Amino acid sequence: MDSATPRIDPALLAGNRRPASDYRATHFRWQVADRVATVTLNRPERKNPLTFDSYAELRDLFGQLKYADDVKAVVIVGAGDNFCSGGDVHEIIGPLVQLKAPELLMFTRMTGDLVKAMRACPQPIVAAVDGVCAGAGAIVAMASDLRLGTARSKTAFLFNRVGLAGCDMGACAILPRIVGHGRASALLYTGRAFGGEEGERWGFFNSLSAPQALLDDALALARELADGPSFANGMTKTMLHQEWTMSIDQAIEAEAQAQAICMLTEDFSRAYHAFVAKQKPRFEGN
Repeated sequence: MDSATPRIDPALLAGNRRPASDYRATHFRWQVADRVATVTLNRPERKNPLTFDSYAELRDLFGQLKYADDVKAVVIVGAGDNFCSGGDVHEIIGPLVQLKAPELLMFTRMTGDLVKAMRACPQPIVAAVDGVCAGAGAIVAMASDLRLGTARSKTAFLFNRVGLAGCDMGACAILPRIVGHGRASALLYTGRAFGGEEGERWGFFNSLSAPQALLDDALALARELADGPSFANGMTKTMLHQEWTMSIDQAIEAEAQAQAICMLTEDFSRAYHAFVAKQKPRFEGN
């Protein structure tokens, strides 16, 4: 390289990258181990409801994960026997009825930004759902990439039951793609709860676990994903999200470009050489 050629500072390209293990959560528990991060909603005495502060902190956390190279997968779980009962009745719902339209729109955009951040972060997100999973809690599970449930889990998109539309935080766009338009319509119009076995039949849950094994199973799945080609997994997540608004021809072309980029990675080369040597590839995410 010519001495006059400007050099690119790697730190500039990395943005505000810092180890995710350095993050200190205020409104939930946060742990990073073996490249898997665990978010634990931690208000078990109230079935782990969300507050204005926890919404915002979760939004910011998932927004920062695109810069974290020490996390390859994320698990979201609720403390105790429940996942999340939605927005806290006293700390969110009560104050909302006192606000004017501009402030209400600020709130609904902020909650929607949490879903956008979850879908935009490159790491696969596994939701471990036990017990109550309602309202915003159901949305967080929906916005995750994979969901493990239990037979006793009860999931409800219950906005209709409190006088609100079912179109909350992307539910009308995302839920039909998971369970089908007719089933999503029934859930969003009625707000009724569905159990774990029904959720698995409908495809909302990828599998069911015993309650005492749920977190271990979710962590095992997350570690399996973390051991995979994380750059390629991030590309898969991006394309699954972006192709919702593409034609088939556009999607095929986008996937051709994405796959060509993945073929430039060291992980692709490692996988080939491991196959030739009859060994299991060790992916490093580059």
